[in-house]
Amino acid sequence: MFTGIVEETGKVVFFQKKSDFAKIKIKCDTVLEKTQVGDSIAVNGVCLTVVDLDENSFSADISYESIERSTFKYCTTGWAVNLERALTLEKRLGGHLVQGHVDGIGKIVKIMEYKDAYKLQILYPSELDKYIAVKGSITIDGISLTVASEIAANTIEVAVIPHTFMVTNLKDKKSGDYVNIEVDVIARYLEKLLKKEKDTSKLYEDIQNLMSLEDY
Repeated sequence: MFTGIVEETGKVVFFQKKSDFAKIKIKCDTVLEKTQVGDSIAVNGVCLTVVDLDENSFSADISYESIERSTFKYCTTGWAVNLERALTLEKRLGGHLVQGHVDGIGKIVKIMEYKDAYKLQILYPSELDKYIAVKGSITIDGISLTVASEIAANTIEVAVIPHTFMVTNLKDKKSGDYVNIEVDVIARYLEKLLKKEKDTSKLYEDIQNLMSLEDY
């Protein structure tokens, strides 16, 4: 579990796709503190397990499903990636609860700079529309952000303060670039609860119908 508050930006120094997974090595600093093999680190919002590390980098394996669902399918050496260590009970929850399970790939439509903020317009997959709401939380490349507005079909706008923009890989992004999207997990649980309620109501209705038939 993560918070969506990026701790530092690392650099991909090795990336190799295999038949059903990929190997990645990331040069970094802050997230290596107290990190051990087996720990989880969110890389551009994707939860990865540390399989090896040294004084200035760590390595991880990426499953085929994670590659297909995320921007890792486009990954190359030299990439700047957002990094965050897993949440601990001692850490402030400054963002929102992030699982590190990417739901889909979005595309930056436009980046606008203002005096006191940046605004990003992001196109997202239509199947995620039911989970996204204005003023709701969303994770973009591992960054916890708030949906400011819906400006068109499957297109949202998010506001980013200068600090967040400059300490993440957003400063290197441009229109047309792809980003990882994770919707708020609460929205997914609500969907499941509503579906169960609907299924239960249907079952109750069927039982009532059967009981009515027995009267004849």
